[in-house]
Amino acid sequence: MVRRLALAQPEAEERLSHGSPAFFVRNKQFLHYWNNHHDDGWHALWAAAPAGAQEMLVAAEPGLFFVPPYVGFRGWIGLNLDRATEDEIAGVVENAWRTVAPARLHRNA
Repeated sequence: MVRRLALAQPEAEERLSHGSPAFFVRNKQFLHYWNNHHDDGWHALWAAAPAGAQEMLVAAEPGLFFVPPYVGFRGWIGLNLDRATEDEIAGVVENAWRTVAPARLHRNA
């Protein structure tokens, strides 16, 4: 489902990054999928997010959202896929794409 949602975004491309699927628009990463990579227990998305969203989401629903390592300092959010609904996943994917994609692509989305 994550792949389908991510690749439905205009000009989205999939590449492996650190051994896991990652999604890009115009060579800028907007989403990373983790499925127990290195037996770390994570089944999650790491996603670009608009300014201020990380703090708000993590505070409101800490079991669902978290600050991911490595990219959290850039405002990215983590989404626990074991607890997320399909609508929540779709919303995070679309918002991540919109955060990174050039503005002129938004008009076509």
